[in-house]
Amino acid sequence: MSRARIGLGRRGEALAAEKLTALGYQIVARNYRCPAGEIDLVARCGPAWVFVEVRTRRDLAFGTPEESLTPRKRRHLFTAAQTYLQEHALEDVDWRVDLVAVQLTERGELLRVEVVENVVSGNEQEGGRRK
Repeated sequence: MSRARIGLGRRGEALAAEKLTALGYQIVARNYRCPAGEIDLVARCGPAWVFVEVRTRRDLAFGTPEESLTPRKRRHLFTAAQTYLQEHALEDVDWRVDLVAVQLTERGELLRVEVVENVVSGNEQEGGRRK
C-alpha cells in the first residue's frame, strides 16, 4: 500500500474518531487486529459496543465510501467483532458494526463525514441509520 493511501486512511480514521466523539461515542481502541482482519475503531455508544469500519474516498471513480464495503469485508468485520468480544470476555453485550464514510475533494478538502449504523448483521443483511 502506498504512503499516500496510508496517509489518506489515517486522516479518515482521525476524522471519523472526531465525528464519533462529537456524537457521544467513547473510543476504546484503534486498529484492532486479529486473524479475521482489522477493525479501525472500537467504541462504546451508551451500553453498546460499536465496531467501526472507516472508508475514505478522495474521488468517486471507484464509488462512494459506502459502496466500497464489500460482502467479503462485511464478513471479516463480523468475525473480527466476535473475536474481540470473546477475547475481552464480552459475550453477553449489545454490539453492532457501524461504517463511517469520509469523503474528500481531490485536493483533500473535507466534503462529509457520515456515520451509518448497523451495516453488518448476523445474517449479513444491509441497512443502517445515517447520522
